[in-house]
Amino acid sequence: MANILNIKTSISGEDSVSSKLSQAVIEHLLAKDNLSKVVVRDLAKDIIPHMELEHFNAFNIRDEEKNEQEREVSRFSDLAIKEIQEADIIVIGVPFYNFGIPSTLKSWIDHISIAGKTFSYADGTLKGLLENKKVYLNFAVGGVYDNGIVENMEKYLRTFFEFIGITDVEVFKTEGTVIPELREASFLKAVEDIETAITQA
Repeated sequence: MANILNIKTSISGEDSVSSKLSQAVIEHLLAKDNLSKVVVRDLAKDIIPHMELEHFNAFNIRDEEKNEQEREVSRFSDLAIKEIQEADIIVIGVPFYNFGIPSTLKSWIDHISIAGKTFSYADGTLKGLLENKKVYLNFAVGGVYDNGIVENMEKYLRTFFEFIGITDVEVFKTEGTVIPELREASFLKAVEDIETAITQA
């Protein structure tokens, strides 16, 4: 039995292609282990605020030393960290907005990047504290780009997860989601890749 954390980031709701890819991943995971538990965090609905100075300052105070206001501004971070700590598998839908990841996903990253909780420099060297977890990244890209920009987005997320200790990252991608003659075939190919990867794992 696994704890699966489904991070949704798209503003498109039920029409979101990235969320549909994530759902395909989850369905195949549940087909292998129907006792697994799924927790959904929809960052387009349950918005984590962009990091401001009050958040940053509170992050650097030990939990037991925080006052009421500092605990309040830390509550988004506390919940997000609890969810990822408890997860065995993290499934993230990643739409491509204006040549980058959604700002809500960046906010989530900012709120879980906390020294002593997800990474540590305690012994003078970096150590990611979230080990033995797997991440599935599901990219949905409206156009088709050959300039490396999508690969850079993937590299950024891989680097972040490695920083917090997660090195097992698998990527699925569909492109041309706004191009009628490409949309369906690309999506079906991504779903096929998902089925193959998970059933053979």
